[in-house]
Amino acid sequence: MAVSQPAKFGESWSDDRVRAYLDRQPPAGVNADFHVLYTAYKHMREEDFERFLADFKAAGRDVGARNPEGRSLLDLVREHPQSQGFLHLLTAAA
Repeated sequence: MAVSQPAKFGESWSDDRVRAYLDRQPPAGVNADFHVLYTAYKHMREEDFERFLADFKAAGRDVGARNPEGRSLLDLVREHPQSQGFLHLLTAAA
C-alpha cells in the first residue's frame, strides 16, 4: 500500500491541529480520555503535547484515564526511558 503523504518530522503544529486530537474517537471498549492522550503522545512533540495537555485539562478530561488493561498513560510512559519530558508533563498535569 502506498503512503499518501510523506512523514514530516519536527514541523510546527497549529493550535487547531493540537486541539483536534480532543475529538478523536476511541475503539470499542477503550476509555475515550485514555485513547486521546495515548494518540497525542504517539504523534506529538513534547512542546505540542504540553499545549495539548492544557486544552485536555481545560475540557475537564481525565489525565489518569486507564486503558482496558488498567494502565494509565503515565504508567506506560514510565517504561520509555527516552520520554522523560513527557513523563514530567504528565506528572505535573496529574
